[in-house]
Order: sequence, then structure tokens, then C-alpha cells
Amino acid sequence: MFKYPNAPKPAPAPAPASPFNDSDVPSDWAMPAGQGAVDAGAAQGGFFGGAEAAPFEAAAAPAVATRNVLNSDVSVVGILRFTDDLLVDGSVEGEITSDGELTVGANAIITAGEKNKIAVRTKSAIIHGRVTGDIVVTDRVELAATAELVGDVTAAKISIQEGAVFIGHCMVGAAAAGASIPATPAKKTSKATPKDDGGNLLG
Repeated sequence: MFKYPNAPKPAPAPAPASPFNDSDVPSDWAMPAGQGAVDAGAAQGGFFGGAEAAPFEAAAAPAVATRNVLNSDVSVVGILRFTDDLLVDGSVEGEITSDGELTVGANAIITAGEKNKIAVRTKSAIIHGRVTGDIVVTDRVELAATAELVGDVTAAKISIQEGAVFIGHCMVGAAAAGASIPATPAKKTSKATPKDDGGNLLG
């Protein structure tokens, strides 16, 4: 191609409009008010001679309530006491007592012992399995659809889902939950005093 020696050179294309190319726009156009230039060393966490970065503080883990579990392959005979919440999926023959919440799993079988009529005495109870015996709670009893309860219930509140089996009496209300269950009176034994033929008591 032939070129003219004195041909004028084309003018360069104008730069796109941008606040960073405009001399009238201050250099801290994108900087929040009241902040100066960012220290590169500080931005890199102190690896390049800048100020040390603030130490990392892990967020505190949320408190998790302790819950004990009695699996389906565990059997207990006697009085079972616990302090925190308890999930029972095994078998218990006796009495379960606590100030916490008891959950009776779908595989659980709870039976009151021979010497006691009460099977469960807790703050609240959620029943999914089978309970034979009385239930006494200070707050709430919930019978799930799979629950089978043969016994009386004493509670402040009760919830019975459709499908649950409940055979017994129910006493619900704050007064009923606050009432103490009378203990079984002890049997008194009397000893006969021998007498002589004259009707006098022998010492």
C-alpha cells in the first residue's frame, strides 16, 4: 500500500467517561466520608509491614440443652431418675421421676411397678409409645397419634392427637397439677398380748 509521507496521523479515541478520569472529581470519590487512604499493609493483615490485623474472634456457640437418651435395646427395672430432658425408647418397669421433660418414644414400653401405681412423675411428658400406669406432671402431657395410655392423668394441660388410645381418668388444671399425690399409707402390724387363765395380762 502506498503511504503519503506527510499524511496526518489519526487522532486517538477519546477515553470513556468515568469519574476516575475526570480531574474535577476528587480522588476519594468512592471513599466513605471521614476516611483517608487505606494502608496497604493493614489491608493485607500485617504481612507486608503494615499494622497487625485485629485478632479473629469466633462467635460463641449457642447453648444446647442436654438430653439423655435411653435406646430401644435398654431395659430398666426400678425407679429411674434424671435431671435434664430424657428420651426413653426402651422399656422401663417401675417409675420415671424428674423435674424435666420426658419423651416416650414410639418403641418404648413404660409399666408401673408392682409397688407403685404411678409410672411417670415429671414436669412434662410427650408420649409416643405405650404407658401402663398413672402419669402425674406439673405442666403438660401430650399424647401423640401413636400413644397408648392405660392409666389416669393429672396435669395442668393435656393434648391428645387423633389416633391416640387413652383408657383412664383425666384431671386437668393448675389446681390438679399443684396438688400433691398422697403417699400410700404404711401397713400397721399389731402384736397380740398373751393372757393367763385368770384374765390378767402377762408382762
